[in-house]
Amino acid sequence: MGFQIVTESPSQNANVVAECLRSWNPKAVVEVIAFRGETTIVVPRELLRAAAEHCCTSPKLQYNLLTDATCVDRYPAEPRFELNYHLVSIPRREKVRLRVWVGGNEPVVDSLVPVWPGANWLEREIFDLFGIRFAGHPDLRRILLPDDWEGHPLRRDYPVEGYRDVPNTGELFRKSSTP
Repeated sequence: MGFQIVTESPSQNANVVAECLRSWNPKAVVEVIAFRGETTIVVPRELLRAAAEHCCTSPKLQYNLLTDATCVDRYPAEPRFELNYHLVSIPRREKVRLRVWVGGNEPVVDSLVPVWPGANWLEREIFDLFGIRFAGHPDLRRILLPDDWEGHPLRRDYPVEGYRDVPNTGELFRKSSTP
């Protein structure tokens, strides 16, 4: 059993994915970024789910695995949020990142759970920590923080101290004068 060496350069991979998406829909690709061996395809927010479905089901692409979904808050810049979906084509042994920009005034984007069911908890985490809502998500609720938590702590405008009062701990954490 040996390893197969992939000789195709990332820029060639970027061109294949971008051209396949452009041939499917000329408006599907906003920008192609090849940086440090990784390819990022920026897609419009309104075409995210359709572009993801095409990446998953196209015989040329076969991106059948969503490995991660991440978010970056670019506050105070607008569009404020950058969503990144990291995809892998197991049959083709290639990776690509789909990126979509989401405005801070209306942070809503289509859920990719219908395309990759594994997006469920990834999107819930982004919702919980950044406050981005995913339209069509089957169970969009907090996953890490309590249901009554105020705000979204990974937003750059979230107060360092949080929105809550620190509970009174009484004698629990007072320094004892006896050894």
